[in-house]
Amino acid sequence: MNPAAPLDNLRVVLVQTSHPGNLGAAARAMKTMGLGRLYLVDPLCAVDDEARARASGALDVLEAAVSCRTLAEALEGTALSAACTARRRDLPHAAYTPRQAAPLLLSQATSAPVAVVFGSETYGLSNEQLMQCRWLINIPANPDYMSLNLAAAVQVLAYELRCTLADAVIPLPAFDAARHEEIASLLGELERTLVEIGFLDPAHPKRLIPRLRRFFARAGLEKEEVAIWRGILKAARKASRQI
Repeated sequence: MNPAAPLDNLRVVLVQTSHPGNLGAAARAMKTMGLGRLYLVDPLCAVDDEARARASGALDVLEAAVSCRTLAEALEGTALSAACTARRRDLPHAAYTPRQAAPLLLSQATSAPVAVVFGSETYGLSNEQLMQCRWLINIPANPDYMSLNLAAAVQVLAYELRCTLADAVIPLPAFDAARHEEIASLLGELERTLVEIGFLDPAHPKRLIPRLRRFFARAGLEKEEVAIWRGILKAARKASRQI
C-alpha cells in the first residue's frame, strides 16, 4: 500500500463552524499535510471570498467539502471517530494526545474510513456530540490559556498524522469493523428491547443508555459482533413474550 493511502481514508469533520476564514485555513492546513476529505456539519457561515482567500492553493479541498446536516451523517461509514476537545469532561472515553492518536488512527485508516471531529469556535463540541465519537483527543497547551484557533488545531492534528507516515504503521488484525450507522442502529434496537423486556423504564432512564453507548464505543465492534448482538436481542424479546 502506498504510505500516503491511509490519509485518503481520513475525514476532517468541522461542526458548526462560524467563521469563513477558518474554513479556508482548515482546508489549507489539510492539504499541506496530504489530507483532502473535508466534511462540514451544519456550518454557520458560507464558503465565501474570505474562505477561498484563506484556502490559498487548497481551493480543491474546500470546494470538494461534503456538507452534512448532522454529525451522525458525517460519521456514516466510519469505523473510528475521534473528537478534538480542550476539556477532559466527565466522560470515560479513551483520551489521547495528537501524537499518541496518530499511529492508531492511521492503522485503522488502512482498512476503513476514520474521522477526526472539531467543534465550533465558540462552544466546541457538546456532550451529545462527543458521545457519538469513540475517542477524545486533547492537544497539550498552556492550562492558563488553552484558546487554540480552529484551523491551528486542524494543523496540529494533520501534522502529527503526516509525521507518523514516516514510521511503520502496524496494521490491525484482519476484521470487518462495524460502521457508525450500524452501531447506532444496534443501540436503538438495544434501547427498544430493554424497554420491552422491562429492564429500562423510559420515564426514568437515568444514565443507563449513555453508559451502554460508552461501553460499545470502547469495544470497537466488528460487523459479525453487531450481528451477534442483534441475535441476542431478538432472542430476549422472543423469550419475554413467552413468559
